[in-house]
Amino acid sequence: MVGKIKVAQLTPGAAADLAEGEVRRVDKSAGKITLKHGEIKNLDMPPMTMVFGVRDPAMLDKVQAGDKVRFRAAEQGGRFTVIEIDAVK
Repeated sequence: MVGKIKVAQLTPGAAADLAEGEVRRVDKSAGKITLKHGEIKNLDMPPMTMVFGVRDPAMLDKVQAGDKVRFRAAEQGGRFTVIEIDAVK
């Protein structure tokens, strides 16, 4: 039991918001990215492929189709938006 509590304390809550996925398409002109993703816990969303807007269009320069990524998404103004994304190496 103590080990489980330690793990919970060492794991930042924000890390739980990160989802894993694969970039299917990057549309820089529209500021959108298509991701095939696993569960997004903070949005209570099951695995699927969908299009997201991005908070900062410069994020789209960091990834390309086929990249494995970890990302954070949020619902902003009724739209699902990627607010952080990093390619997994």
